[in-house]
Amino acid sequence: MPAPALALHDIHLTWPDGTPAFAGLDLQIPPGRSALVGANGTGKTTLLKLLGRELQPQHGAVTAPPTVALLPQDLALQPETRVDAHLGLAEHRAAIAAIEAGDTDPSLFDVVGDDWAVEDRVIAGLARLGLPADVLDRRLGELSGGECTSLALAGLLLERPDVLLLDEPTNNLDRRARERLHDLVAGYRGTLVVVSHDRELLEHVDRIGELRADPARTGTHQVGWYGGGWSDYAEQVAAEQRAAEQAVTAARSDVRREKQELATMQVALARRKRYGQKMYETKREPRAVMKLRKSAAQESAAKHRAVNEDRLAQARSRLDEAHDRLRVDEPIRVDLPRSAVPAGRQVLVLSGVELRTGALVDLELRGPERVAVTGPNGSGKTTLLHTALGHLPPVTGTVDLRVPSRLLPQRLDVLDPGLTVAENAAAFAPGAEVTTLRAQLARFLFRGTAADRPVAVLSGGELFRATLACLLLAEPAPQLLVLDEPTNNLDLVSVGQLVSALASYDGALLVASHDETFLADLGVQRRIEL
Repeated sequence: MPAPALALHDIHLTWPDGTPAFAGLDLQIPPGRSALVGANGTGKTTLLKLLGRELQPQHGAVTAPPTVALLPQDLALQPETRVDAHLGLAEHRAAIAAIEAGDTDPSLFDVVGDDWAVEDRVIAGLARLGLPADVLDRRLGELSGGECTSLALAGLLLERPDVLLLDEPTNNLDRRARERLHDLVAGYRGTLVVVSHDRELLEHVDRIGELRADPARTGTHQVGWYGGGWSDYAEQVAAEQRAAEQAVTAARSDVRREKQELATMQVALARRKRYGQKMYETKREPRAVMKLRKSAAQESAAKHRAVNEDRLAQARSRLDEAHDRLRVDEPIRVDLPRSAVPAGRQVLVLSGVELRTGALVDLELRGPERVAVTGPNGSGKTTLLHTALGHLPPVTGTVDLRVPSRLLPQRLDVLDPGLTVAENAAAFAPGAEVTTLRAQLARFLFRGTAADRPVAVLSGGELFRATLACLLLAEPAPQLLVLDEPTNNLDLVSVGQLVSALASYDGALLVASHDETFLADLGVQRRIEL
């Protein structure tokens, strides 16, 4: 790769509770557009904060240009602050307005300096991300989550940093805003590093680095680089997996062969030993000669055994190495016959419903249909979902929900953090047999003691799987599953697991999402556009 634009050398970072985040991490990122992917909890956000100098390691060196700007995943904004003040433009705008009104105070001209067109540049930057000029006069608390993300990104771009770091930038963005961000990344000419699960966005980068933690050594990580965007990355990973599977097959064959040769050798040695003992007992040769032969045979046997055992150990080592190259991103497969909905059966009917947002909705959901709710930020998608489930009353109209239902919310806050995964599942299905419930949890990859871990200590991906498991295994079985932006903050493995789990779900689905690739994978049959 080209000379690095960013580098981490021998980084050691330990959290206050003593847990190592990174232990000896080395990373080099070249100029251009790079992406970082990896499972939830591997440290992608922490890595960006190190590169952005928001975190300082206890040991090691961070090499970066003078100006590095970071767009965090969770924005901390003051709701009462005006947008122009947030962008550092308020004093400048006020000074120009005063001068244009006839004020000749020299201090006003000092504020403006030679930059009389700054507001025009800011407005152009906002427009590039779909924000109107009048947003400068609004307060941050009046903006939607997507508008806040676009505003924060516009502010960073106005700084013209040497390096731009983006952490899950498409979260909360509607379809139009995502397309603008995709265009921005595709045309970006500086050094950019993005952490994202948005496969469409990842198509526009020059390379993808995959961050993987070593399960045997806490804090130890490796980054493998793949040239090209998402499609190229997926093809290269698939080729690696095919090669790894072939290596495992070959290594297993070697182990079997070495075991057979060792067994054959041991049988031959045992026969020689019995023959030598018989010769000794019948005294067919002088005792001194037989002793020499016995000693030579023992020495030869020891050498043969050592050679065979060494070859077997090497074969086993090759098998372990081949296994290490295999990915263990297991799919989730569930069998939930009680959630099945016959074709044509009415599941949900909304008649003349006016939402709190003012949107008007008529909807009839029948059988195991898969329906997407789409629309720009603030259009009322979440409000529609909660109204359909009876959590919010409609302004006008009627809602008729005819089957048991469950909601997978954006915040994944439906489980009791003080209980284990198994205890939460039992709370959702109090009549279920413990052994049956644990067997079902195993299909969600909570096997054995993993089901006995408290929810509070689960990683993001594990919390998602636990929440999905508890909702799908609940009593009564949900025949309508409602998902609100389910891919937000999920890593690519978890998104794949969600798709695989829902592939075997025979109930109806109502999904609000801006992720077009996910909706296509899910097999959405029709849409409600708000």
